[in-house]
Amino acid sequence: MARIGFVGLGNMGLPMARNLVRAGHEVAGYDLSAAAMDAAAEAGITRAQSAADAARGAGFVITMLPAGTHVREAWLGAGGMAEAAPPDAVLLDCSTIDVTTAREVASGRPMLDAPVSGGTMGAENGTLTFMVGGDAEAFARAKPILEAMGRTVVHCGASGAGQAAKLCNNMLLAISMIGTCEAFTLAEKLGLSHEALFEVASKSSGQCWSLTTYCPVPGPVPGSPANRGYAPGFATALMLKDLGLSQQAAGAVGAATPLGAAALTLYERFAADGGALRDFSGIIEMLREA
Repeated sequence: MARIGFVGLGNMGLPMARNLVRAGHEVAGYDLSAAAMDAAAEAGITRAQSAADAARGAGFVITMLPAGTHVREAWLGAGGMAEAAPPDAVLLDCSTIDVTTAREVASGRPMLDAPVSGGTMGAENGTLTFMVGGDAEAFARAKPILEAMGRTVVHCGASGAGQAAKLCNNMLLAISMIGTCEAFTLAEKLGLSHEALFEVASKSSGQCWSLTTYCPVPGPVPGSPANRGYAPGFATALMLKDLGLSQQAAGAVGAATPLGAAALTLYERFAADGGALRDFSGIIEMLREA
């Protein structure tokens, strides 16, 4: 069993760290929130006094933070985690950030960018998908740790490849969710029931994850956020962040992503209309009104 430092114990980080404890690992955690630290202690996570304190003596150090600027400061800031961690520790950043920062932070250390897909439900259930970029040897060492938190762990390539995979995946997710919502909105106008459309589309060419796992209308998929008033789940603010990163990346390499750009515009409208903290599938309500 490993000694693991974990920094960032929010809605995703805390259940991920809890699953590491359940797997028998010794976890020292840190978060700026006192409430998060209290919840972590109740889950059997040792209280660290700082991010650097969590990293000291650890074989693996994990961060789950909001943005690239937080990741850079935590790892590379004065007295930061990269300095405090043992030289042979494997460093893993599970945040979703820009590819450039992921590569910058990894410079000179065995570090993996390992963003996740699966939302809070996946974090709670240990069924996350990890998209991992970085050195193959470091990946082999870290894979059992990631498997304690997720069901699918994919080595996508060199440093930054994990973030690239995450941004491409979530751009596709946003586009497919908007298309699914538009289909249900049109069906409603045509007098077709939700159940009938789901029964047909889920077994034919319209089938996709946004339909069969995360259906944006209540009923057909009982576990989807549509059945609890669009409580996230995966908040629109987070989808908006990922779409912004995908469009930033597309601009940097000259990739044409017109549907990705359109999805960003629509989610910006939904967030501005009060949907920022609601699940991203709730955009169906804005589309109905439009």
